[in-house]
Amino acid sequence: MSAVETAPAEGVATTTPTRHEGRRGGGGDRVVATITHTVLAIWCILVIAPMLWTVLSSFKSNEEIFGAPFGLPSSWSFDNYVDAWTEASIGDAFLNTVIVVGAALVLVMLLGAMCAYVLGRFQFPGRRGIYYLMLAGLTFPVFLAIVPLFFVLDNMGLRGTLPGLILTYVAFALPFTVFFLYSFFRGLPEDISEAAAIDGAGEWRTFFQVMLPMARPGMASVAIFNFLGLWNQFLLPVALNTNQDNWVLSQRLASFVSSAGYASQFDQMFAAVVITIVPVLVVYVLFQRQLQGSVSQGTMK
Repeated sequence: MSAVETAPAEGVATTTPTRHEGRRGGGGDRVVATITHTVLAIWCILVIAPMLWTVLSSFKSNEEIFGAPFGLPSSWSFDNYVDAWTEASIGDAFLNTVIVVGAALVLVMLLGAMCAYVLGRFQFPGRRGIYYLMLAGLTFPVFLAIVPLFFVLDNMGLRGTLPGLILTYVAFALPFTVFFLYSFFRGLPEDISEAAAIDGAGEWRTFFQVMLPMARPGMASVAIFNFLGLWNQFLLPVALNTNQDNWVLSQRLASFVSSAGYASQFDQMFAAVVITIVPVLVVYVLFQRQLQGSVSQGTMK
């Protein structure tokens, strides 16, 4: 039997990956995956280890913290938390923080949603200029505005007060809120707002009852981001909230380091740190799915 040789057609390139090439590709992927997982594991250890050490130290006395810093506490009592809440005035600072962050969050979400809706859905002179000014607010360093804000609040009689800090938080978070929600409102279909207008709904009713509920994923995401940023804010309260009775958590925690009276009470300090970070962790754990899905949805529009 004679063997018939067939040549490939002219102009057709036949490239068949060899066994060695496939092995090299698979090996490279495994190397990249190993390096990535190693880096992520190291990063998780760097983040989780100090947090666990802080939680364990919050149940220890000062003697245990210095005598066995990495050991388990001898007794798991909440005395440090009670002392920090009452004696170190963490309870008052916690209440002030809830009031300031809660009020600022409601105001900034309402004003930011209204501003983003108008900029994204209506055409009027200066619309682009206002939007670019909002973007410029994201790039402006906060510490450069401390001195002007100090004198503005002082002239208004709001320096060292909770309302003054609330207004400052709103101004601080408004540019990011508008920037984030702008794409959500701009991506909503025009047919829905036109149908609402045909049914006799005015602009206010269309916004609050039709368009705002449709932007709920974006509202939830930006609310979480604003909560995390405002709850952990340190520079603005320290510079502008000069009345000790109105101190928030970040200021009260700083007093453990700066005040000689609390310098040796490391047990209460660690308990106060845990009290401060618990609300942030709870919010993130409860809304992490909403956060991840909404961020990708907003950036794709």
